[in-house]
This record gives sequence, structure tokens and C-alpha cells, in this order.
Amino acid sequence: MSTKRVSSIATAARSRLLTVRADALLREVAKLLSSTQISLVVVCDHEQRMIGVVTKSDIVRQIGHCTGRTCSHTADSIMTKDVISCRAPDGLPEVLSMMQASGRVHIPVVDTEGRPLGVVNARDALRELLLEGQYEEALLRDYVMGVGYH
Repeated sequence: MSTKRVSSIATAARSRLLTVRADALLREVAKLLSSTQISLVVVCDHEQRMIGVVTKSDIVRQIGHCTGRTCSHTADSIMTKDVISCRAPDGLPEVLSMMQASGRVHIPVVDTEGRPLGVVNARDALRELLLEGQYEEALLRDYVMGVGYH
């Protein structure tokens, strides 16, 4: 069983974190998402606590409801409020299981007060677990072959 935690990919998770205020206009959120390879924005209240998320898919769905050249919808009007999240001490295997069960590839990382710290991407988590497995395999191979144990 892996002992890798979400905290082991904290740098990658922080690099994937984009936040907006609840009253941010949809076009602002779309512009933010279009300038990155990130597909999820965390929506925060005035105390910087997560209250929801907006994905690229949410924006695409909502664009059809916009009229003319303007779109006055705000992030909080289209965000997903029932967000699955994790915390830094959580195990990566458990987080990946949550992702698989919910059909998500991104899960926000929050602190104990609900403030976002990052976003776990399934690819980053899988890569970390794969590296751990390769390291353990190399240690076992070296042990069996007697390398370094004279």
C-alpha cells in the first residue's frame, strides 16, 4: 500500500490552482481558462474559502444561453456547488479512487477552513505513484542482487 500523500505533489497542485470571486463574470472566467492548460477554476467567497468550481465544460454549456455580444452570468450562477475535494494529508490512492468513482480528473485541495491550496490532477497523482513503484522495485532488485549490502 502506498504511503504517498497529496502533499507529495503540492508543487504541481499549486501550479494548477486558479481562483475567482463568486461575482466574476463568465467571460472573465473563460478568458482565464483559455490562457492555460487548466480546465477548472475554484470559486471563492470574500474570505477566500472555496464555494464551488467552474470547468471549461460548464462555460461551454452556458455560452449557449448568452445573448448578443454580452454574457452577464457570474461564476456563482453556473458553478458546481457540491464539490469533491481533498486535503494535503490524504493518500494519493484514496484520492484517485474518489476521482474514478466521481468521473473527475481534477479535485481541489483545501485546508481545514476550506481555503484552496491547489488542484490535484489525476495524471500528476498517477505519475507520482508510478515513480514510487519504480523506486521500490529498484530497492528490492538491489537488495535481492546484493548491491550495496556487503
